[in-house]
Amino acid sequence: MDYSSTGRRILDGIRYMTLATASADGRPWATPVWFAHNGYEELWWVSRPGSRHSLNLAVRPQAGIAVFDSTVPISTGQGVYVEAVAGEAAEADLARGLAVYSRCAEAEGGRAWGLDDVTGAAHLRLYRAQVVEAFVLSPKDERVPVDLASR
Repeated sequence: MDYSSTGRRILDGIRYMTLATASADGRPWATPVWFAHNGYEELWWVSRPGSRHSLNLAVRPQAGIAVFDSTVPISTGQGVYVEAVAGEAAEADLARGLAVYSRCAEAEGGRAWGLDDVTGAAHLRLYRAQVVEAFVLSPKDERVPVDLASR
């Protein structure tokens, strides 16, 4: 089985990820966010900087991410599990990240996003997760490391 292509298929087909963060004192928090990806190595989303997960990332950028295909029958689900470094997108990355996010949003019936939507007085900011390691479940329910970027 080609686990890397399974992981890419899941990331291409599922639009919500569960983002797991922890506060400075280690209190865990998990939240679903709509995301877009670029080349399977970066995941982008928008969020309020005052939300619990955003505050957690500001002090502890290590994150866990799960993208799970819950549309399939019981015992047949597949998921991508990611270790990442995440946080608010740097100013130098905003144009590139917004292009990725907008392309995916428009493909799903949403709108294009611009700098005014995530800077200045806007209540949302663009966030980026850089994939450090990724895994896919095997049929034996074991996590198999995958290189999502290689084809």
